[in-house]
Amino acid sequence: MSKPEHSDAAPWEVLKSEYLIRRPWLTVRRESLRLPDGRTVPEYYVLEYPDWVNVIAITEDEHVILERQYRHGLGRAGWEIPCGVLEPSDDSPLAGARRELLEETGYGGGEWTLLDTLSANPTATNNLTHCFLARGVKKLGEPHLDAGESFEVKMFPLDEIPAMLLRGEFVQALHVAPLWKLFWMLDHGRQH
Repeated sequence: MSKPEHSDAAPWEVLKSEYLIRRPWLTVRRESLRLPDGRTVPEYYVLEYPDWVNVIAITEDEHVILERQYRHGLGRAGWEIPCGVLEPSDDSPLAGARRELLEETGYGGGEWTLLDTLSANPTATNNLTHCFLARGVKKLGEPHLDAGESFEVKMFPLDEIPAMLLRGEFVQALHVAPLWKLFWMLDHGRQH
């Protein structure tokens, strides 16, 4: 199978840029743009966020650590992999992912690899999500949740996750994509 051909599209020229709101969890920028062909876009909105991290954490006995939590934007709860914001104090996305897993679940250690780097919505957001696979993690301590965090942590056998995905028990696309990628790799004999 051949790779699709890609051309680097010319970047759009920013004619004017202003912040409409700058809050810790919501920063909105409005820009006026000129496209490479000369057309202009008078109003374009960008949501600015720090990068995010998530972890598919698999214990030594082949169980996946999941969190079930309520998400107010959708008004519903669902299963997720451990995740969070990359903090300015994190030396790297890997350091942030290790910190988030330990804070949220009390698990750590194991062998870590970057599984993917994704954008939630490259049309309107400026950040990336760094998705890690951590194999052989073990309990190192107790969780330390931030204010506003409340969720159930539960272990599921690795082989149960595809059925959960097919039943729609995960709704967060930035979690579904790396989970499906992991199972594709496992099905095709590609170990990460």
